[in-house]
Amino acid sequence: MAQTTAALLLLVALTGGTAPAQSGLTPAETPTAALAPVSAALGTDAVAQGKATGPNLRACYDGRCKLTISKTVRFRVSPRFGVTRLSVSFGRDFVRVRATGPGVTSQAVLGLRSTGSVNGIGVRVVSLSRGKAVLKLSPVR
Repeated sequence: MAQTTAALLLLVALTGGTAPAQSGLTPAETPTAALAPVSAALGTDAVAQGKATGPNLRACYDGRCKLTISKTVRFRVSPRFGVTRLSVSFGRDFVRVRATGPGVTSQAVLGLRSTGSVNGIGVRVVSLSRGKAVLKLSPVR
């Protein structure tokens, strides 16, 4: 709804026209063809500026990736590690990596520039701050 409102306001600003509510048209009567390109352009610009994307968590499925995170993330990993999900959270001076699977829980708490492993997935803390953590994952088996 908020994105639709923003698109309508952008459309009005770009065309110099009036908003549909001011023109007497109900939302059902508003031409949608004019809104589609504006919405698509908003999405494309956000992706181009890197604002709509986060870390590529699917790349970590095989236990090998580099992650830059700004909040807790959870993602699937290959069951060959004996676990099926990793959860990575962090604070100013620690990173917590928790692995879970059917009947299995394993956890490692690491500091800056330290290494450890969780069920065969090696974790190295490359950098760490209050708002961002950079980790490198790699299989150790």
